Amino acid sequence: MFGLFRPVAHIERLPEGQVDPIYKRLRWQLFLSIFVGYAGYYLVRKNFSLAMPFLIEEYGYSRGDLGVALAAVSIAYGLSKFLMGNVSDRSNPRYFLAAGLLMSALVMLCFGLMPWATGSITAMFILLFLNGWFQGMGWPACGRTMVHWWSHKERGGIVSVWNVAHNVGGGLIGPLFLLGLWAFNDDWKAAFYVPAMFASFIAIFVFLTMRDTPQSCGLPAVEEYKDDYPENYTKSFETELSAKDIFFKYVFKNKLLWYIAIANAFVYMIRYGVLDWAPVYLSEVKEFSVDKSSWAYFLYEWAGIPGTLLCGWMSDKLFKGRRAPAGILFMVLVTIAVFVYWFNPAGNPMVDMLALVAIGFLIYGPVMLIGLYALELAPKKAAGTAAGLTGLFGYLGGAVAANAVLGYTVDHFGWDGGFLVLTVSCGLSIVFFILAMFGENKIHAQRKLDKENEEMAPATV
Repeated sequence: MFGLFRPVAHIERLPEGQVDPIYKRLRWQLFLSIFVGYAGYYLVRKNFSLAMPFLIEEYGYSRGDLGVALAAVSIAYGLSKFLMGNVSDRSNPRYFLAAGLLMSALVMLCFGLMPWATGSITAMFILLFLNGWFQGMGWPACGRTMVHWWSHKERGGIVSVWNVAHNVGGGLIGPLFLLGLWAFNDDWKAAFYVPAMFASFIAIFVFLTMRDTPQSCGLPAVEEYKDDYPENYTKSFETELSAKDIFFKYVFKNKLLWYIAIANAFVYMIRYGVLDWAPVYLSEVKEFSVDKSSWAYFLYEWAGIPGTLLCGWMSDKLFKGRRAPAGILFMVLVTIAVFVYWFNPAGNPMVDMLALVAIGFLIYGPVMLIGLYALELAPKKAAGTAAGLTGLFGYLGGAVAANAVLGYTVDHFGWDGGFLVLTVSCGLSIVFFILAMFGENKIHAQRKLDKENEEMAPATV
C-alpha cells in the first residue's frame, strides 16, 4: 500500500568538488519546502473552530456536541502521527508530505462545498477524523527530513525556526476567512474552501521541491559532511530500521521520552483549549465581533513565532542544550497569562488581546521543545516514531480533552470550570518537565563520569 512512499535508494557518490555547493543549495531548498509545506497543513487544520459560532447560531448545535466533533481531529491526528510516523521513517517525504496535505485540503473543500458535511454531528466527526489522519502525515515527514539534512549541533536552531511554520499557517486562517467573507458575500463556509485552495497549490510546490535523504542525491550523510557525530555513532546509524526495532528498542523503553510525552498532553490541553475555544469564548463572554475574534486568532498564532525562537535560543545558549528548564520557565509564565485571560472582565478588549498574545508567545516554545527533545532521544531512523509518541499523547490526551472535555465542562460548569481545567493542566505540565529535567541531569552526570573514567584508564595501566 505504501510502496509509492518507499525511500529512494542510495546513488553513486558525487565528486568531492560538487558536494559542498549541492549540499548548501539543497538544504535551503528543503528547508523552504518543509517550512511552506507545514504552514500549508495548518491552513486546513483548525478551520472548524472559526465556523463553530455560526454552527451554534444557525444549526443549534451545543458546545459539547461540536467539541465531540472537533475532538475527531485530535483523536485521528494523535493515532496518525504515531502510526504514520513509523511509516514515514521508512518512506520518501517528497510523496508523503505532499499527499497528506492534498488529501487534507480535499476534506476541507467537502466542508465548504457539500451541504451534507455540516448537516449532522456524525458527518462532521467522520470528515474531521479523516482530516486529522491526513494531518498526521506532516510532522513526521518534516522531522525525518531535518534529522537527515542537519546535524545535531545545528538542529536546535533549525527546528525552532521551522517550528514557527505552524504559527504562520495557523495565523493566516483568520485573515483568509475575512478575505473569503469579503469575496463570497459573507459566506461563512469560506473558512473551509478558501484556505483549502491555497493548501492545494502548496501541495504541488512540496512535490516539486522535496527530496529524500542526502545519500539519495549522491551526497554523504550529514554527520560526515558537517563532521558532527553523535555519541556512539556507527555506520549502522544509516541503516533503515525495522518497525519492530523502532518501536521496542528505541521508543517504548525510553523513560525520558515517556515523561515529555505526558508533559505534551497537558501542554496541548492548554494550547488548544485556549485556541479552539477563543472564537466562542470571546464572542460569548468578552463581547468580541467576528472580525475581532479572527484577528485575535491570528495574533495568538503569530505571537508564537518570536516566542518559539526565543525558547529555542534559551535552551541552546542559556541552558546549554538542556530542553526541560526552558520548558518549565515558559509554562510558569503561561499559567500567569491564562489567569489574566480568565479574570479580565468584559469591556477590556486590549487586555484580552494582550493575554492571548502572551499565551501564544509562550505556549509554542514548549511545544517546539518537546518535538525537538523527541528527535534527540532516538536515532534518526526512528525520529518520526519518537516524535509520533509525543504527538499521540499531545493529541489523544491533550487536544481531545481540550475539545470534548472542555466543551462539556463549560456546558455544565461555565467558563470558570473550563479555566480551572486549564490551570490544573499548566501545573501538571510543569511537574513532568521537572521529572524530565531530573532524568536528563542524571544521564549527563553518568556520561560525564564515564568520560572521566575513560580518560583516567590509560594512566592506570
